[in-house]
Amino acid sequence: MAESRKKLVLFALGGLVLGFILMLGLGSAYGRSSTNTSCMSCHVHTYADSTYMLSYHYHNPSGTKVDCADCHLPPGPPEKRFIAKAKMGTKDLLSYVFKDKSKINWEAKRELEYASRIVYNESCKQCHHDLYPEGISDDGVKSHLYYEEHEKDYNLQCINCHLDAGHFMPGYTHGQAQVNYEDVMPHIDPYTEAAHLTAFENFTETVPGTVCSINMVAIPGGTFQMGSSEKEPFHKADEGPVRTVTVSDFFMAEVEVTWTQYWAFFVETQSEGRTPPSKIYANNTREDIDAVSGPTPPYGAPDQGWGRGDRPALTMTHYGAETFCQWLSLKTGRKYRLPTEAEWEYAARGGTSTPYYFEGSPKKFTDGFLRSADTTVIASNVVYALNSRNRTKLPSEVAANPFGLKNMLGNVMEYCSDWYAEDAYSQMADGAVDPKGPQSGSEYVVRGGYYLSEAADVRCAARAHTEHDAWLHTDPQIPKSIWWYSDIKGIGFRVVCEVPDDIKQ
Repeated sequence: MAESRKKLVLFALGGLVLGFILMLGLGSAYGRSSTNTSCMSCHVHTYADSTYMLSYHYHNPSGTKVDCADCHLPPGPPEKRFIAKAKMGTKDLLSYVFKDKSKINWEAKRELEYASRIVYNESCKQCHHDLYPEGISDDGVKSHLYYEEHEKDYNLQCINCHLDAGHFMPGYTHGQAQVNYEDVMPHIDPYTEAAHLTAFENFTETVPGTVCSINMVAIPGGTFQMGSSEKEPFHKADEGPVRTVTVSDFFMAEVEVTWTQYWAFFVETQSEGRTPPSKIYANNTREDIDAVSGPTPPYGAPDQGWGRGDRPALTMTHYGAETFCQWLSLKTGRKYRLPTEAEWEYAARGGTSTPYYFEGSPKKFTDGFLRSADTTVIASNVVYALNSRNRTKLPSEVAANPFGLKNMLGNVMEYCSDWYAEDAYSQMADGAVDPKGPQSGSEYVVRGGYYLSEAADVRCAARAHTEHDAWLHTDPQIPKSIWWYSDIKGIGFRVVCEVPDDIKQ
């Protein structure tokens, strides 16, 4: 009996020693595998190491340095960190072994949508206890007060405003942007008069006093089937019932309003005004141009650093888009506005009745189980999730539809003038002529999908709507901006011009 107890004690002691050695070994391995050198050995982000060395988390007056694991592993008990580390490490190791690193979209991994999934807000707060340090600006105080009040309501994260804290991003700022005409406008002589319009045909609008021109396409009126049937792949309830709709002739811009065009409006009219566009121009005369109330400066870079010029302008509110149309009307003497939803879909279809204006099923363009989507056709016509590399593209990179319009499907969602209602088509009479949607509502229709949309959401019949409050969650201003959204990137618009009475067919 004594011999058995002795063996049992020795066995237990041996187990304790072995466990202790394993614990030390695992602890050492865990610690070594959590160093920056270890992270970079298989997490081969092209610029991660160099941009980290230039960031505030490495290069700051206090001399404090934050390591990869401090931000990319959750704080809390060891088991929580170990599980997160195991998941992330396994994913990175598999990518390192099996993926072609040259084809990884590293730029997309710097966007907030991706960063918010691999940075833990609790880690930020674990180090940054004082949100009101000495020297903080008044705007900073307001922003941090807003953050403390709404963190849980809106799931706010520190990186919503401090995306460059861990990795330096040239040109990134969350302060109010400074926009100078010389910086955003081509250096050419401004136009002195609007285009002369004598017939219902394509024309190039020239905006007096600016360097901007807009290619306008003559869209002949006609009758079409608006919406989609339940048989169409990815059909949604708000796309029906299908209605026979007739629209009259109109002109529509060949492409979405560009940054060059929107900045011309901005620099000429920027102000603090909050008067609705419908009340500013009671007489709609050119003499009222000086009274136009234009945008206040946006926070950060509304172009996201992707480029300005002919790229589509984005992040402006529906109000901002409407006011641009009012300004353009006064500058040219013609009636410019946002398209109705019926006009938009009619123009997008270009005389076709299929899911897209080109051949192909939405199912064919969508990734399936063990099958990659065939993007040959759709990629030449639409900027969407599988070819956008997470950003907008220039109009020249896609083909035009049968009417000669580019980027009607994808690139950025486009505002319509109609209020949104899920049952809008049920309210619409079959055979309607130039319908304008519900008389009131809380959100506006947006059409066309955007650069992160799947093939199902860039069909001609696909509908969506603004999400006004959600798109302003991280705007710390009181009151919130009426001009710029802070939480949506892929929204823009294109303009419609009504046919003047003297050239109507």
